Amino acid sequence: MDVSEIIIPGDTPGTEWRLPVLRFKGHDPKAPKTYIQAALHAGELPGTVLLHFLCERLQAEDQGGIAGDITIVPQANPIGAAQSHFGELQGRFDLGSRTNFNRDFPLISIVDRATLIEDLDDYPATDRLKRQLLHMALGADLVLDLHCDDESLQYAYIDEAFWPEAADLAAALDMEAVLLSDGESSAFEEAVGFAWKYEVPGERRPRLPGKLSVTVELRGKRDVDPVLAKKDADGLWHFLAIRGIVGDEKPAATVFSGPAVPLDNVEIIRTPEGGAVLFHRDIGERVAKGDRLVTIVTRPGQPGGSIDLTAPQDGLILTRTSDRLVRRRGDLMKIACDEPSKASRKAGTLEN
Repeated sequence: MDVSEIIIPGDTPGTEWRLPVLRFKGHDPKAPKTYIQAALHAGELPGTVLLHFLCERLQAEDQGGIAGDITIVPQANPIGAAQSHFGELQGRFDLGSRTNFNRDFPLISIVDRATLIEDLDDYPATDRLKRQLLHMALGADLVLDLHCDDESLQYAYIDEAFWPEAADLAAALDMEAVLLSDGESSAFEEAVGFAWKYEVPGERRPRLPGKLSVTVELRGKRDVDPVLAKKDADGLWHFLAIRGIVGDEKPAATVFSGPAVPLDNVEIIRTPEGGAVLFHRDIGERVAKGDRLVTIVTRPGQPGGSIDLTAPQDGLILTRTSDRLVRRRGDLMKIACDEPSKASRKAGTLEN
């Protein structure tokens, strides 16, 4: 394993950020190259501990056991990891620009990859970070961005351009659902896919055989657990073996049995008023249209001081918030459904 650091100068005198990069050299130049990062939202740590155990296994392999080059960035956001407000980590948004760390990645063609790291001194630290992460990822064939949700099942966002070929990843990581995205945002994994789709600028490739760029949601923020991390590391190893990147033989791919639905089929349950949250249903449960999901206590002790919210259609509860006091229009749940939601949705990702 080769360990290096990318130094990112801060935007004020006397500060800088260090981004550790771990590289494993493969013996077969024809094997797929892999890039994996975690904790782009700095407080989302299930992926970081997964990669800790995956690297242990990679280091234990003899040189002949790794066919394709593997690049790993286990803590992809040192800037966000240093942001704390009144004792609470603020790793999702850059406090200076108020921009999500997983948005505003440059949308370029792969032929312009080298331009990402040209004239870096012209950019603030957050943009330098994003440009260097994207530059590394575009040197690979398989790109995995490891995140987590709040309280959540294991699921993934996968661009329709990679489906159903990516079902081997979903099965290997024992995902309980896949959300098929349209590749229309500036999130990290969609910026990677954009660069490949527009290899010829202005001409869109609808399918990308041999490529993969995906966001994996490794359950919830509190699922930082050695048993789960080792299980997920084994699952990721199995996927890499299926793709011919590690191991002596390719194992048979297992079958993904969960739902794979377009983003339009995700119902996001939002509260019409702020208040205390009383959940009646948990993640992993299937619900029917009209089932009571949550009660919001808006005016405690007063007649009519609560609101019940029900399921708009049948589906599987993917996520729910861990907050028990929510603001008006706060997100409470995501439900994966067989039919499109009647709620309007902008192209791209579900959330900011």
